[in-house]
Amino acid sequence: MALIHSQVPCGALAPLFTLLFLQHHLAFSALLLSLRHHHNFLHHQRPMIHANQTNCALFTGTWVHDDSYPLYQSSNCPIIDPQFNCKMFGRPDSDYLRYRWRPLNCELPRFNGVEFLLQMKGKTMMFVGDSLGRNQWQSLICMIYSAVPQTQTQMVRGEPLSTFRFLDYGVTISFYRAPYLVEIDVIQGKRILRLEEVAGNGEIWRSADVLSFNTGHWWNHQGSLQGWDYIELGGKYYPDMDRLAAMERGLRTWANWVDTNIDRSETKVFFLGISPSHDNPNEWSSGVTTVTSRNCYGETVPISGTGTGTTYPGAYPEQMRVVDMVIRQMNNPAYILDITMLSAFRKDAHPSIYSGDLSPQQRANPDYSADCSHWCLPGLPDTWNQLFYTALFY
Repeated sequence: MALIHSQVPCGALAPLFTLLFLQHHLAFSALLLSLRHHHNFLHHQRPMIHANQTNCALFTGTWVHDDSYPLYQSSNCPIIDPQFNCKMFGRPDSDYLRYRWRPLNCELPRFNGVEFLLQMKGKTMMFVGDSLGRNQWQSLICMIYSAVPQTQTQMVRGEPLSTFRFLDYGVTISFYRAPYLVEIDVIQGKRILRLEEVAGNGEIWRSADVLSFNTGHWWNHQGSLQGWDYIELGGKYYPDMDRLAAMERGLRTWANWVDTNIDRSETKVFFLGISPSHDNPNEWSSGVTTVTSRNCYGETVPISGTGTGTTYPGAYPEQMRVVDMVIRQMNNPAYILDITMLSAFRKDAHPSIYSGDLSPQQRANPDYSADCSHWCLPGLPDTWNQLFYTALFY
């Protein structure tokens, strides 16, 4: 894709927006050609399997049926968003709730909400990112709350910051919405994605004792779902550019900010791997020609025949290769909670049409409206948090 760019400085945005539309066929900058070179190289590499800070290969293993799950009921958790509350909005099956992740060479400790609160007493934890981070944030609160249902709590919903407090323990768990991890400004009614700036968001992030970041899906949005009107890079403005290149540049800005601003002796930093979507039944139907829905609607069991879970079903997300590359090059790398492969097997765990955000007409048309990106609660994000809990305390 050719880039549209302008030499006009930031302060002259009025003539900028006219000028941009006249320059449709200018070539890539040297920086973006360099980034594309990285992607071509990474395309031929095998997916990374992370062990991170433990001798147990936490992120390689199998899903096993376990009737002691789920760890909580949606009806007993006060904060689940309608878009994640599948049972409340009519999902008829329940086996998707009864799977436990078993790593290849160990067993995960069972999540203990009281222990979590005692370990985190007087501390703050913040999830920063997009709605997948919000999915995980709500899951963690539900998992803890089910262990201490009588404890005093406080919920403050806001934009971009929402906060849940377990008052008796002095534990604060927040979600900060920043889908790109870099700045979005609005100037003259236009949304500017600033690939080289974090500062405004970061002032709030500094206060947390544990930070968990994520980004990914918003970099791919097109049309009315696209989150920017222009991208700013190097003092120039682009209506669009190579999406992986833009994501990589934004992640490098974030990584540099973390290396420069976060005291890692005081604050633990995690990064949630790319959460896979299940929009293509060809990735799991083994050539069966009777598949008609182009999404995850009607899927009630995980992808089978995966052995020990070392072969990725379908196309491995290129975004995860970018995440892996950037974080490995940090001065003090964040801990990658590498949930990408284990989540890829869970085609059964999405809300599909069982979302409070859908009208009856939308539910009747799953080919158009099924949500195969987010996850039901209870559900898969509970496993992300069990892995998070293991990495944090064990």
